[in-house]
Amino acid sequence: MTGAPPRPTVARIRVAALYAGGFLGPFGGGITASMLPELGADLGISPSAASASLTAYLLPFALLMLVSGTLGERWGAARTVRTAYVAYVLFSLLAAVATVGWLFLGARALQGAANAFTTPLLLSSLAAATPPERLGRALGVMGSLQAAGMTSAPLVGGLAAAVDWRAAFVGVALVAALLAAAGLPADPPAEPGDRPRLRDAWRPPVPRLGLVAGLAWAALGGLAFLVALRVEDAFTLGAGLRGALLTGFGVAGLLTARLVGAGVDRVGPRVTIRLGAVLGAVLVAAVGVLPSPIAVAAVWALAGAAAQLVLVGVNTLVLRGGTAGGVSVVQAGRFLGAAASPALFLGAYHLSPVVGFGLAGVVLLAAAALTPRR
Repeated sequence: MTGAPPRPTVARIRVAALYAGGFLGPFGGGITASMLPELGADLGISPSAASASLTAYLLPFALLMLVSGTLGERWGAARTVRTAYVAYVLFSLLAAVATVGWLFLGARALQGAANAFTTPLLLSSLAAATPPERLGRALGVMGSLQAAGMTSAPLVGGLAAAVDWRAAFVGVALVAALLAAAGLPADPPAEPGDRPRLRDAWRPPVPRLGLVAGLAWAALGGLAFLVALRVEDAFTLGAGLRGALLTGFGVAGLLTARLVGAGVDRVGPRVTIRLGAVLGAVLVAAVGVLPSPIAVAAVWALAGAAAQLVLVGVNTLVLRGGTAGGVSVVQAGRFLGAAASPALFLGAYHLSPVVGFGLAGVVLLAAAALTPRR
């Protein structure tokens, strides 16, 4: 006998929790970006060693997402996400009380591992709770919250570090605890014998979409470090101004994601993916030749909107297949692409800024060409 359906207020809270979970992942991942000197001084490590806290979070997050969506479907999305949130609380508190570098980095890696079991399942649960004709809009809202998390994390982390960097991790733990308490909409009833398999997540066109997401994010979201180098080398901008300039990417993504989602519903995800990739190619190639930091700031902000065209389009396309495993693989491709960005573009940039940013443009054109046509 099944239980009674949740009351309308409870159901609304759980849908809101889906969106709030989209904020937590990027926010928790980027919270250390602006507190590296304070982290290093307190933990007895150099700022460069403290910067490994970003990789320590991202790498297990991306690798585990190759399988986390399928495993979460097997175990039940609602149960898996709640367990992952509880784990996120514990690992965030572990980071907050760490007194040595290796323990802090280990806690960050465990945070990333826990987050791998929330992001794809949140997206698939959102798709299950949304009418197909409004899926793009819903993913646009999710995209705006992810952009808000990415944009606000350095600011909040910096403010916390001015007092005590540990407070930021206590705050993250509190948010994760509230999300665990809110829960998710109930899992849809499973068909007899319907047991998700890992190989199902790799059926076409999922691997191809994962490649598209990886290429696009390597040359857009993952390119922030190269933009920072460019404005420092060409215009000698200080750290504060560089940070403000880079924030424009996330702000533009936040402001345009809902509009992008409506566009996906109207013209289709394949069109928006190609449009975003081609527009992004033009914009990032221009960064290598622009004559002023104001021009770079404007172009980089527009690149944030182009990134949303690609991201919401890819998510919509893979979610129409309805499996968390497929979403998981595509998201893994996206973040592995971001992690590979320095290796792809730094050598070319040292040859010439025009070559470095031009190569990023070529990679985005390749992503457009590889987008499935049907």
